[in-house]
Amino acid sequence: MNVDLLAHPAEEVAPKLLGRVLTCRTSEGTVSIAITETEAYSGTADPASHAYRGRTPRNEVMFGPAGHLYVYRSHGLHWCANVVTGTDGIASAVLIRAGRVVEGEELARERRGERVENARLARGPGNFCQALGITGEHNGADLLKGPSVVLSEGEPASAALIQAGPRVGVSKAHDWLHRFYLAGDPTVSAYRLSPRARPARGA
Repeated sequence: MNVDLLAHPAEEVAPKLLGRVLTCRTSEGTVSIAITETEAYSGTADPASHAYRGRTPRNEVMFGPAGHLYVYRSHGLHWCANVVTGTDGIASAVLIRAGRVVEGEELARERRGERVENARLARGPGNFCQALGITGEHNGADLLKGPSVVLSEGEPASAALIQAGPRVGVSKAHDWLHRFYLAGDPTVSAYRLSPRARPARGA
């Protein structure tokens, strides 16, 4: 993967990550997932971004160079993984929301549960990280050099299949069309409006 692809604003990079493959190697084994759904977060210009109010110890990685992994825990329960994009010093990141397991399905199933359907193994940001084996220990990982977590070319998605829509579950700037996904792909998560979000004007 070339860093040039990632050195742009999150909303430009997010659709280009569809079809790319994220691989995580742990002591348990290796799992690779082709990305099918992403969400862009534009740092200090984005009310829904963790970096909206500036740099903190938690979001420090978001301000770093493109090509690193920003990992955080959502609601104290699930790990979520973001690809840092843009320019060093300016916060920008793409949340990986869902994907299709292309390697290590048996290990992914052990982590997610035997009864989980194939399409649901990595559907949703928390499930994506659980299937892949990503935890807080991977925060700051270099996705271009590895060795534990690597982002590779995969098969970039056809532009005809990429759709954009409002972001899932956020209460601020929820109507920004910064969610990108592959139309008709069964691994893509369902849209869900946050109960705290106000309907867009005219809706």
